[in-house]
Amino acid sequence: MSDVPSDFDPESPEDRDIAGEAARDRSDFLSLIGHVYRGELGRATSWRTRIDRTTNWAVVLIATLLTWAFSGDARPHYILLVGMVMMTVFFWIEARRYRIYDIWRSRVRLLEENVFANALDPEGAKQPAWRELLSEDLRKPVIKTPTIEAISRRLRRIYFPLITVLVGAWIVRLTVFADTDVGIVGTAAVGGLPGRIVLVAVGAYYATIIALTVWPERRQAKGKLRSKSDSAEWK
Repeated sequence: MSDVPSDFDPESPEDRDIAGEAARDRSDFLSLIGHVYRGELGRATSWRTRIDRTTNWAVVLIATLLTWAFSGDARPHYILLVGMVMMTVFFWIEARRYRIYDIWRSRVRLLEENVFANALDPEGAKQPAWRELLSEDLRKPVIKTPTIEAISRRLRRIYFPLITVLVGAWIVRLTVFADTDVGIVGTAAVGGLPGRIVLVAVGAYYATIIALTVWPERRQAKGKLRSKSDSAEWK
């Protein structure tokens, strides 16, 4: 048998808006919020796992490249340059995943700060209009973290040290195993590309990574939902 009551009419405006009754009943509302919290927490956990998986790939790749690059004198140095390119691809993918993850995390933090924290120590909601903010975000989900901010965070927390290890290993590979006949500049050459150009390109790349890593952070890392006026600053 169907669980739908016989007097339920899906075409009726009142029945279509039946969920709105939960807003006027305290017990129904708190029960609904619990389900919402568990759902958003599950999504955040799933995307957190995807982020960690990308980081694991990056660490394994670096370990493999370093082991192979220093396993013999004849190993080409440019394999470490390939590793830098791969690190760039990895942190770009991870920054994108981080932006998606922050959608769910921001909702979880909104509920934790304004519902659960207030239930444990009733000092008042941190965001008086938290219900309106959450309702609007559920109806029209938006990515709240700008791309450059996501890149800066992932570099600062994970990828800057990994890329620094690769750059340092590449410099050691050039200096320790340099061809004495052509010097470091000549050893840095890749195919028909002069070593001077390669050195300048790597230097520019690393300088860009440093600039992105120290990019000023204008938003708190708690992942709070913003009002429309706050969100407009990033557009």
